[in-house]
Amino acid sequence: MDIDRRNNVTVTGNPQGPTVVLAHGFGCDQNMWRLTVPALVAEDYRVVLFDYVGSGRSDPSAFSEERYASLDGYARDVVEVCEALDLRDAVFVGHSVSAMIGVLAAGLAPERIGALVMVAPSPRYIDDEGYRGGFSAEDIDELLGSLESNYLGWSAAMAPVIMGNAERPELGDELTNSFCATDPEMARVFARATFLSDSRDDLKRVSVPTLVLECTQDAIAPREVGAFVHRAIPGSKLVTLDATGHCPHLSAPEATNAAITGFLAGLR
Repeated sequence: MDIDRRNNVTVTGNPQGPTVVLAHGFGCDQNMWRLTVPALVAEDYRVVLFDYVGSGRSDPSAFSEERYASLDGYARDVVEVCEALDLRDAVFVGHSVSAMIGVLAAGLAPERIGALVMVAPSPRYIDDEGYRGGFSAEDIDELLGSLESNYLGWSAAMAPVIMGNAERPELGDELTNSFCATDPEMARVFARATFLSDSRDDLKRVSVPTLVLECTQDAIAPREVGAFVHRAIPGSKLVTLDATGHCPHLSAPEATNAAITGFLAGLR
């Protein structure tokens, strides 16, 4: 299959520069990185963007519920994009659930991914004994039930909560529009893979330089989660952005970009 078409792959920046792969979260697409790309290009990086199958302008005919019912299927997408471009030691920047997808992809193809940047990550959304994910099992059941029964209504209600920044409603509107552009059936599968996942054990196996970015207030990934991820990944660096909401690359792009480019500079 043509991976470029399947995942709507876009490559920009310096062809000879170190490669940074930007991966979007649930209900989003590569356009969510539009405020980050110029900062990376200005620093002479080669930037790779893509859409997961079922998101953005990916090829919907490539969708398979069997493949994408778990995060492993999305991780395989990442590896296949890296293989198609013959990437070596790329830096994978993953937002939200993509942070965990990046962890899985690095485990599948360690020669392809040499460092991780995790933006508002959560290895498990459901609270557990000794662990606060931010949601009870009942909360997640209700969230998924609402999404499956009325996806457009769920999108309109949840997007502003996820985005935060109530004083900037245009950000919530953008996320609502992004959610609504996603096929509801494909979104259902990705949502279940996301919100029912438990990737905590996978964090212990991360052996590449890792930056964990959290926000001061995030309804989806509270700060206890950022602290957990930081503790679980040996040698990782935790930065708390002066930002609210779950999408700091949109709500606080300057702070987010500075943290990412600072980390990348230390790798060169």
